[in-house]
Amino acid sequence: MMYTKKKLKHYLEYEKQLYSNYMFFGKYRFCISRLKREPVRMIYDFLVYSRKSDYYKCNKNMIFEKIAYLYYTIRKNNLGEKLGLEIGTENTEEGLMIYHYNNVINGSSKIGKNCKLHGNNCIGNNGVTNDCPIIGDNVSLGVGAKVIGYVTIANNIKIAAGAVVVSSFLEEGITIGGIPARKIK
Repeated sequence: MMYTKKKLKHYLEYEKQLYSNYMFFGKYRFCISRLKREPVRMIYDFLVYSRKSDYYKCNKNMIFEKIAYLYYTIRKNNLGEKLGLEIGTENTEEGLMIYHYNNVINGSSKIGKNCKLHGNNCIGNNGVTNDCPIIGDNVSLGVGAKVIGYVTIANNIKIAAGAVVVSSFLEEGITIGGIPARKIK
């Protein structure tokens, strides 16, 4: 959860570097991408609005912070609606990479560092209880992968495209896939 200005600044700088290096290949392209309304830049902007909204949500002491929280929340929600992103980043660590549209992350889920979402992913509760997944560091979800219910995913796991994860995987560095998901290698 975002509590300090220093932590917010660190998250924003780290994620800008990730998106800039991986998607934009330099400062010029990064700047021009906003003018061209490139999809990945719009996703990055959504992430910035969401991080700032999280920060001001935790720090609503003065009228300015309350207004800033409202402003960034509205910007995040408007852009999220256009992009098909329903993502709560308040429990998401640094380095969240979103490659394509149509992703859902329940705000109660806990996501570790450097999580990669490749599109059409869902991380959320099972519809019966409000318990949500706990996902470790460096986890990658392939296109269409879903992680549902109160499950724990260890660090460095790759979840194959189309997988539906409904049970915990505590062994680090494995690949899981299928419906329901099982260890592949």
